[in-house]
Amino acid sequence: MLLYIHIPFCDSKCFYCAFNSYTDKFHLKQEYMKALKIQLRDELDNYVKKHNKQIETVFIGGGTPSCVKHHEYKEVFEIIKPYLIEDAEITTEANPNSASYEWLENMHNYGVTRVSFGVQSFNNDKLKFLGRSHNNKSAIKAIQSANSIGFNGINCDIIYGVQGDTMESMKEDFNQAFSLPITHLSAYSLTIEEGTKFFDRSSVKIDDEDLSYEIFDYIKKHNFTQYEISNFAIDKKYESKHNYGYWEHKEYLGIGAGAVGYVNNKRYYPIKSIEEYIKNPFNIRYETINEDDIKTEKILLGFRCSNGVDLSLFNKNDLEKIDDLLEYDKVFIKDNRIYNKNFLLSDELALYILG
Repeated sequence: MLLYIHIPFCDSKCFYCAFNSYTDKFHLKQEYMKALKIQLRDELDNYVKKHNKQIETVFIGGGTPSCVKHHEYKEVFEIIKPYLIEDAEITTEANPNSASYEWLENMHNYGVTRVSFGVQSFNNDKLKFLGRSHNNKSAIKAIQSANSIGFNGINCDIIYGVQGDTMESMKEDFNQAFSLPITHLSAYSLTIEEGTKFFDRSSVKIDDEDLSYEIFDYIKKHNFTQYEISNFAIDKKYESKHNYGYWEHKEYLGIGAGAVGYVNNKRYYPIKSIEEYIKNPFNIRYETINEDDIKTEKILLGFRCSNGVDLSLFNKNDLEKIDDLLEYDKVFIKDNRIYNKNFLLSDELALYILG
């Protein structure tokens, strides 16, 4: 079982961000963390302890986890410690402007093994355009600090497909990342979502599939292996075990306002409002996921990454369509699993089989 903890506070709201995060509610941090610990204890008792399960991975996301002072997390780690498997992967997201050496060092001491930095770019003009609150120097410093502290894995997020991006400008970002002690790289294409400052500005996004392929090839040439449409690692041991858990359709607890959980074929959603969550952290909406939905998700997610999909999931009609894809060399089969050869085509291939 996986554990996701959501921190809905941010230093600044990026112009492309659609996550449940706020820049104007810092006064609620302490009360929020108290409510979060109430929900956390309850779900660990009801879902993990009651069913004799263990937590394999933990992911603290947001928002910006580094916006919350390190000592607020101490009790969180004390609560989850008895439920963790040995050598559990524990990841926290962090922003360069708020992830101080002290914060990183204490989080490492609490048990965090992996840190993921929302760098997005090392170009100061691009960072400003995206609404980021850090600069290239703070990004470089944060990554170097994490390395010197001794984190087992360090991820750097880079965003592409932004107005003005070219392969040459992206090379500058990636070259800077490669010069730093990172073990993992996430390269995301900009998406425009409703409710963001970029939503009515379609011109800020470049739809260039060729650029994606060039970027993927460039990253691979620098010894990072692609194991999912947006994720690359220098060695298999640095791949995100937590993300694999999602792709494998494992159960996960979702703790915090706006988090998502998945248990007993039900997806659940704690209320998004921080104020309402503080009043009642058990204000949760449930949604039953039927077998067809589970099958669809397993295929979509399996094709997006190196996991592939078990052939036993497919019916006779599906298998006939898979034969078509084999004929056109779009997929391959190994050990009773089907694998996609081109992650960028994952949705199209899955929908062809399911259509």
